[in-house]
Amino acid sequence: MSDELWRLGALQLAEGIRTRRFSSREVVQAHLDRIAQVNGHVNAVVKVLADSAVAAADEADAAVRSGAPLGAFHGVPFTIKENIDVAGQPTTNGVPIFAEAIAPESAPVVERMIAAGAVPIGRTNLPDMGLRIHTDSTLYGRTKNPWNAERTAGGSSGGEAAALATGMSPLGLGNDIGGSLRNPAHACGIVSIKPSRGVVPDTQAFPTPDRSLSSQVMLNQGVMARTVADVRAGLLTVAGHDPRDPVSVPAVLTDLAPGERLRVAVLAEPPGGSTHPGVAAAVRAAADALADAGHEVVEAVPPDYELSFLLWAAMLFTELHDIRDQIDLVMGEGGKALIANALDKFPKMSSLDYYMVHSQRDGVARKWGVWFSDHPVLLSPTWSQPAFVADWDIAGEEGSIGTLELMRPVLPGNLLGLPCAVVPGAMTEGLPVGVQVIGDRYTDLRVLSVAQQIEDALGIITPIDPR
Repeated sequence: MSDELWRLGALQLAEGIRTRRFSSREVVQAHLDRIAQVNGHVNAVVKVLADSAVAAADEADAAVRSGAPLGAFHGVPFTIKENIDVAGQPTTNGVPIFAEAIAPESAPVVERMIAAGAVPIGRTNLPDMGLRIHTDSTLYGRTKNPWNAERTAGGSSGGEAAALATGMSPLGLGNDIGGSLRNPAHACGIVSIKPSRGVVPDTQAFPTPDRSLSSQVMLNQGVMARTVADVRAGLLTVAGHDPRDPVSVPAVLTDLAPGERLRVAVLAEPPGGSTHPGVAAAVRAAADALADAGHEVVEAVPPDYELSFLLWAAMLFTELHDIRDQIDLVMGEGGKALIANALDKFPKMSSLDYYMVHSQRDGVARKWGVWFSDHPVLLSPTWSQPAFVADWDIAGEEGSIGTLELMRPVLPGNLLGLPCAVVPGAMTEGLPVGVQVIGDRYTDLRVLSVAQQIEDALGIITPIDPR
């Protein structure tokens, strides 16, 4: 039994615990055993919370026996990226300077998962300060892609994705300011959603509780899992206003109505750079699945698509220019090299130009909103290339600029605060290809329903043993 439990999804585990087919203790132990078996191959889980997880599992089993009300994830283990606050634990951000930075309280997403009965079982790896899309931490080392150890697991939530893909966890928490929930989902073959901005509250203690303007506009907390159903249940668990986050909102999320069919815009080869044929083929396969489900599928490009990349870079990189000296003090050589290459390509802007960037962003958002009224869903790659060879992103200017090129499809979602789900679409070069489903703001559930139709047609490809 225990050998099979780590293969199940979070909702399957919750149902089995609720009906006493197996206990939370058995589920937690099965995942602890799986971590011991495979984590050495991928280096995804950097801190195992064995004692507290077993104790929480025993409490969960006692609640089942007592007939107490049970949450959506009662007794189910989950993992948490190490830049998300957990009370009494360090929020390391992957760097030595924060190795002992103990969080005074848990982030809202953690509190809500625990309130739903979930059991924290481990913390997962990320690149230094989350500022790479390749997960290599000065504090913990590199997380390897479970499909091919020479390739990147993506980032910055790469540890989370690798843990999920290999069955060490059924559900996880990550975050995303430049694809960090979606990049590793693509690289590792799992599912994630970057929610609409404000749907999921965000707080942090380190390095400061007061977020930069780019973070206020573009950073999102989110949920990762192996199935769309688990991601959907996770999103509904963590969504909603929290007074600690002034950007969070009590949003009503639009879903796909029963039998509803949409006009789906397909962008298999996004402008602004090259696209690998296998990636484009995966997007078209997903489009075919949606056409078979009755949707109208058309080729279309949203307005100012390429401009959105430049605006994202201008917003984020202008702030990085301002804190460059602080970054150099805390980050390792890999992260500093990537930032140096990127900032050399994007010189610091004047204050007037920076103000104009925000004005342009508002204009692009308005145009996309109108465009979505005719094309409620956009289907695109996540990355335009398969997972790259480890450290290619810092292999000189070519690698750093090439990295920005391949990740271009994820950037409009951050710039405009849009819901973006990633679901496996196909394999190419022995690596998974994540297809991205994007919608207008607050259509998060509809985006997930469309992703579910893709998953139903194309299948689930994890968990796997590391290769």
